[in-house]
Amino acid sequence: MKQSRMFIPTMRETPQDADSLSHRYMLKSGMIKQMAAGIYTYLPITKLVLNNIEQIVREEMNDIGGVEIHMPVLHPKELWEESGRWQAYGSELMRMKDRHDRDFALGPTHEEIVTALLRDELKSYKKLPLTLFQIQTKFRDELRPRFGLLRGREFIMKDAYSFHSDEASLDETYNDMYRAYSNIFRRVGLNYRAVEADSGSIGGSHTHEFMALSEIGEDIIVYTDESGYASNIEKAACIVPEAVDSAAQEALEKVPTPGVDSCLSLAEHLNIGLMDTTKTMVVNIDGEFVMILIRGDHELNDIKVRDYFGAEDAEFATDAEIRGIMNAAPGSLGPVGSSIPVYLDHQVDVMYNYPVGANTDEYHYINVNHGRDFEAAGTGDFRFITEGEKAEDYSGEVKFMKGIEVGQVFKLGTKYSESMNLNVLNENGRSVPVLMGCYGIGISRTLSAIIESHHDDRGIIWPKSVTPFDIHIITANPKDRDAQDAAEKLYEALGREYRVLYDDRKERAGVKFADSDLIGLPYRVVIGRGIKDGRVEIKARDSEETVEVEIGQVTEYLKANY
Repeated sequence: MKQSRMFIPTMRETPQDADSLSHRYMLKSGMIKQMAAGIYTYLPITKLVLNNIEQIVREEMNDIGGVEIHMPVLHPKELWEESGRWQAYGSELMRMKDRHDRDFALGPTHEEIVTALLRDELKSYKKLPLTLFQIQTKFRDELRPRFGLLRGREFIMKDAYSFHSDEASLDETYNDMYRAYSNIFRRVGLNYRAVEADSGSIGGSHTHEFMALSEIGEDIIVYTDESGYASNIEKAACIVPEAVDSAAQEALEKVPTPGVDSCLSLAEHLNIGLMDTTKTMVVNIDGEFVMILIRGDHELNDIKVRDYFGAEDAEFATDAEIRGIMNAAPGSLGPVGSSIPVYLDHQVDVMYNYPVGANTDEYHYINVNHGRDFEAAGTGDFRFITEGEKAEDYSGEVKFMKGIEVGQVFKLGTKYSESMNLNVLNENGRSVPVLMGCYGIGISRTLSAIIESHHDDRGIIWPKSVTPFDIHIITANPKDRDAQDAAEKLYEALGREYRVLYDDRKERAGVKFADSDLIGLPYRVVIGRGIKDGRVEIKARDSEETVEVEIGQVTEYLKANY
């Protein structure tokens, strides 16, 4: 392709509104154009890269027996009501009405649609297992779209859905998908980790996220160097501590704590360590309030709380709700005399003679002991793990790193088939709900993650597997007729074996080189003054070295080095 015919509107200045490296480089290299917050037009370079990513995805899906379909973007409200997600999905679901005042949603995911499709077609277990996938635009009304394509309101996603008659079949496809995703992210050049994760609004009982390692990542990955253990911080389990020999229980005492409204200020007031304090949280569990105690230096994990109670939702109580229940401010709450059930984190369960709020503003109890001063309704793992703790597999101390979620695999079980009546007759003639799996890859997000991983201070460095073109031919002096003729011939010759972008624009050499570095193709061939001696310059984008090659040997050189 001749660059004069391509639409690549590169920029010299760094855009002020770009809040991530990939966002900046995509704008500067003429890859995207913002239409509204979180909504972009994909320009030619981007479309070529996306095509390459999608082709890799299709190859891996085909290898494990996936069948491609294309489902509608508009989803009838009735299907989402059947699954119970019309309200539960929340404000990210983009809703609209047609001219007949019927409600629809713009699809953020397609569990309802594919379940409705299959319930009209599947009647017998003999047609199972079945795996369907699509690559399509999705919509989510993100509260704060940012980082370019990493968090948009309109994006490209590959979603797949599998259907099974038994757990063994579901496990097999889940493992096949896990391996296929590993192959995909390896092939596109990402340094990634597969981590245990929470299923969120999709539902299901078992899931892994695939995280591309990046400092811009919004997720924290917990891992150890000693084993393959890795988890999203939301799911990383904390080891139950061993009970310690307790000292004598001291007398409960109510003490004034003026101005104390946090664990840190309480520790300073009592002249004790932060880890010797406790933090009292009131949480709304599907409409019922409970009190949870964690250690003062820890943070409550609402995902673990939700899972512990098997709840649809777990939200922190508001200040007004707390005042109405306990007649005290949040900084003075405690379990002694509580009117709602009290639960202890495992770390608090091994503490003794600790301080808690007295449910009276600016007063605390000291020397509190559960079992004597109050009864706990239960104990559990309610907190986020902290760096340096032992991993749940005891392999070593956990470390943290950031990651960009680029894919996720779920075991949905019967969450959708039961609510939407997707049943088949089993081998005994009984009607049973179909087991389902769900598997997603953010295609446009993966593109941004690749740029975050492959760049230098001049621009993008595309992995060969996804590059929009293989070779960038540049004429240093557009007025040099000999160089132009040689470039045209080389463009035609290389085009038989490679994807070639030929910069034939009437621009200065410095502009062409800067644009070439921004666009980031694997090899650049420069036709300059050396052409009078039959020589050109070749430079790999990921190297600082420039090599002079006879023009008749360019193809052979590239074959040996590409």
